[in-house]
Amino acid sequence: MDNTEELRCISLCSGYGGLDMGLKRAWPSVRTVAYVEIEAFACANLVAKMEEGKLDAAPVWTNLKTFPAQAFRDRVHIITAGYPCQPFGTVGKRLGTKDPRHLWPYIARIVEAVRPVWCVFENVRGHLTLGYPEVYRSLRNLGYKVEQGIFSAAETTAPHLRDRLYILASHTELSKCYRYVVNGRTDDKREETESFRCKDWELFELVVSKVAPSEWRRSREDTPKPLFVRDVDGSSSTLDRLRLLGNGVVPQCAEKAIRTLGALFE
Repeated sequence: MDNTEELRCISLCSGYGGLDMGLKRAWPSVRTVAYVEIEAFACANLVAKMEEGKLDAAPVWTNLKTFPAQAFRDRVHIITAGYPCQPFGTVGKRLGTKDPRHLWPYIARIVEAVRPVWCVFENVRGHLTLGYPEVYRSLRNLGYKVEQGIFSAAETTAPHLRDRLYILASHTELSKCYRYVVNGRTDDKREETESFRCKDWELFELVVSKVAPSEWRRSREDTPKPLFVRDVDGSSSTLDRLRLLGNGVVPQCAEKAIRTLGALFE
């Protein structure tokens, strides 16, 4: 991995690019070199935002399962992914690995093939109790130190709660010789000598117990609610847009999560 001031990023399950915008707000030197998104409307939105200069111009790959990850090995510093939440969300059936939308094994395969220095992931709060142990174990076994936390859009003055689990992982070997950006400045990453391979779940239980400090917990009654005006007049012409927004990441929340978790690696 070359020691460059520019941080190259692959965006998986990109949606409208909210996670990537939040990452760029936290680490301004990030440049996205590839997007992976299957939804046609989301792809069209990504292209439109590139043309407007709001997102980095880069190719859009439409199938996560066939993404040529090996071609990017040791050439990319960051992988982001807001992978599907339906297998883990508390409002659904919570089928976990049995849900056809369960994409973590493919993402883990891409991480292993690319070997980025950093991984940034986002999912619903319910993921912490279903599916996240697999994610945590996969990253640790690939040589990453992992930090995670629950962050809410309401914490960034958004008019809705939207609790989300954010995961930040740093490769313990690659970070020894790589200059990285945290909180807007470039520093030499300290050497990590401890092995972070996960062979049991005692440590994971400790992690889960501290993932959501009391100041991050809040009553839903005490948080602002979004305002929606709905008319029963048939199918909405903005249904795709609403779906995109519903699945999307609030950039300001992602920024806060990345800055907060990134400070734990200093």
